[in-house]
Amino acid sequence: MTQSNTRAGSFPVLAGESLTGKEGYLVKMTHDTGVPEVKLPAAITDITPYLIGDSAADTELAEVVPLEDGRNVRLKLKGTCNPGDQLVLAAIAGSDAGMVRLIPTAAGTYRVIAIAEEAGVDGQLVLCRPCAVGNVTISGT
Repeated sequence: MTQSNTRAGSFPVLAGESLTGKEGYLVKMTHDTGVPEVKLPAAITDITPYLIGDSAADTELAEVVPLEDGRNVRLKLKGTCNPGDQLVLAAIAGSDAGMVRLIPTAAGTYRVIAIAEEAGVDGQLVLCRPCAVGNVTISGT
């Protein structure tokens, strides 16, 4: 099979909202009347397969990096983590949208996005490995 008009690695795409200062945040692909754009997640169930490499103002070009398991990345962390911890989208609350956090112990279903490869503190761009674990259901404690 022949593939044409495709590309690997990071690529430019319009910011569908202000992404200024959001390097390392996760975003989702969406569109404005058929024109591709990226936005921060609106819910922890949003699928966010890209991270912001170079941020941009609304309607400007941002650089996004596809998450792939063959390459580790640095994602903006909410809270703390240790190597081997499973990371999920942070609760969508103001500036936390697009950040990752340690999978909660509270009952619920969470989509694991990455595994931490180093200890991390709040606000750090933590080194982690994207992985396709998918949804994990926590019964609660």
